[in-house]
Amino acid sequence: MVQKSLIELRQVTKIYTLPSGDVPALDRVSFTVEEGEFVAIMGPSGSGKSTLLNQLGCLDRPTSGDLCIHGRNTREMNDRELTDLRLNTIGYIFQKFNLIPLLSAYENVEYPYLMKHRKPDDTGRVDSLLSMVGIDRALATHKPPELSGGQQQRVAVARALVNDPSILLCDEPTGNLDSVTGHQIMEMITDLNERGRTILMVTHDQTVAEYARRRIILRDGRMA
Repeated sequence: MVQKSLIELRQVTKIYTLPSGDVPALDRVSFTVEEGEFVAIMGPSGSGKSTLLNQLGCLDRPTSGDLCIHGRNTREMNDRELTDLRLNTIGYIFQKFNLIPLLSAYENVEYPYLMKHRKPDDTGRVDSLLSMVGIDRALATHKPPELSGGQQQRVAVARALVNDPSILLCDEPTGNLDSVTGHQIMEMITDLNERGRTILMVTHDQTVAEYARRRIILRDGRMA
C-alpha cells in the first residue's frame, strides 16, 4: 500500500476578484509535505506566502486545484468538516500573536481546548504546555498586554499545541521579536519538529529559514 503524503497541493490557484480586475495570488502551486518535515516558505512581499499559508490552514479555499491533508481533499469538505480539521489537525502561530487581550495567558491557551471538548481542561495539559514554554503559574494569570512580546509568543506556541495538532503553521513567528528572543522561539519550534511535529513556516528572514530542512520559494504566486 502506497503511503500518501501528509499534505499535497495539486495545481492550487487562488484568484481574488477586485473592482480593478482579477488578481492571481497563487498560480498552479504544486508540492507535497511528508510527516515530520520542517519547511520554510519564502519570497518577496506580495509573492503569495500568506495566501499559501491561509490555504494550508484551511482558512480559505482554492479557486481551482486540490489541497489534500491526511489524504482528504479539502475542496470536498463542508464548513463543519473544515472547522474540525482546523481544531484537531492544525496549530497556528501568528506574527502578531493574536491572543485575546481580555483573557489571561492560561485562558488563551485553554480556549481552543474548550472549543474542541466543550469543557475546561481537567487533565493538566494547559499547565503542562505553559510550563514547557517557560510561562510559570504567576505569569499564566497575566493578560497579554501585561506580558513581553517574547512571553506572548510563548503563550501563542502553547495555544497552538493544546489540541495536539499534527501540523504546525507559523507565520513570521519571530517578526515582532528581538534577535535573542527570536532565537529562543526558533529553538523551541525546532525541538517540536524533532519530536515529530510537521512544521510549515512563512519567513522573509534567511537566518530564521536556516532552521528549516527544506525551502519553498514563491515569486508572483508561483514556485520559483
